[in-house]
Amino acid sequence: MLLKPLLRHAFLLLAALLAGRSTAQHGTPDHGGDHAGPAAAEAHAGAPAAKFNAGDLIMGHVGDEHGWHLWGHTSLPLPVILYNSERGLSVFSSARFDHGHRTYGGYALHEGMVVAVNAPDGTDAHQAVVDQRLTEATLDLSITKNVATMIVVSALLLWVFISVARAYGRRAGQAPTGLQNLVEPIILFVRDDVAKSAIGHKYEKYLPYLLTAFFFIFFGNLLGLVPFFPGGANLTGNIAVTGVLALITFIIVTVNGNRHYWQHIFAMPGVPGWVLAILTPVEVLGMFLKPFVLMIRLFANITAGHIIALSFYSLIFVFGETSAGAGYGVAIGSWAFTVFMFMLELLVAFIQAYVFTFLSAMYIGAAVEEPHHH
Repeated sequence: MLLKPLLRHAFLLLAALLAGRSTAQHGTPDHGGDHAGPAAAEAHAGAPAAKFNAGDLIMGHVGDEHGWHLWGHTSLPLPVILYNSERGLSVFSSARFDHGHRTYGGYALHEGMVVAVNAPDGTDAHQAVVDQRLTEATLDLSITKNVATMIVVSALLLWVFISVARAYGRRAGQAPTGLQNLVEPIILFVRDDVAKSAIGHKYEKYLPYLLTAFFFIFFGNLLGLVPFFPGGANLTGNIAVTGVLALITFIIVTVNGNRHYWQHIFAMPGVPGWVLAILTPVEVLGMFLKPFVLMIRLFANITAGHIIALSFYSLIFVFGETSAGAGYGVAIGSWAFTVFMFMLELLVAFIQAYVFTFLSAMYIGAAVEEPHHH
């Protein structure tokens, strides 16, 4: 069984993804303040109702946040973990920020990102002055919605494969049933049509990683389509996540590349020297373009699907602001397109997991391929 290597690769993948997320949180917008709580609703009770903003809705969904919106004004707070070189370690619940309206512990949410402020706890975050020097010295290691989703996906992977492995142990030599019956064809597909076809006889060494990457992306894509907790996060549409996945593939290719592979990059046999002066820089550039393409392809396809589906959904409210009749009239077509996009995204969830895994297998296969002697 490949269970132990698979679990080891799953753990290493999760650790790398968590590291990638922690470094990206400084520059990734978080929309934790989009869902105003009761206190904020009371404070703005006398203000005129704001118009529906489709852009805020869409970007609030595809972005990350320091809380998990459940319904209405209800959100699930998540741990905020900050380390500042002067203030030390700070750990508290994101509920302390009151959906981005209050300061706590010398920090506040500003445009979705945690910033350091010089203000007492409970100060209106919009009035607090940001301390840029302390903000730059703050490392955000918080469990955001995307990080929590990674943990959920990893737990699902462990549950599925441990259950299947135990079932094989109990029913050795018998036909698979239940969860085995569902998972086995996908595993065989990845093994036979992806790993074997792209890597060749050395595929077994890399199969645990390919299976882990495939199911991690596939489960993450499917959870992103679930409109309620614990779904709804745009995990594989986060460029930090796809970047770390692509980086892992790049490291595997670079570390396992044989002499034949490196020779074709730096000094392709049979090519004149003046051509090598042009070809070698192109080949070296291609080494870095391959993981870049992996990162952008997955990120762009998943994010685009979410944006298109939410755009159709938003048309109901955009037209509804003009008149109730227009809103109801557009609702039928809008819902039809939204459902169509949802069904299409189910197919895309599998296709994008397959494409990432297949391209990774092709890159690995090219790195470990033995020279052909004629």
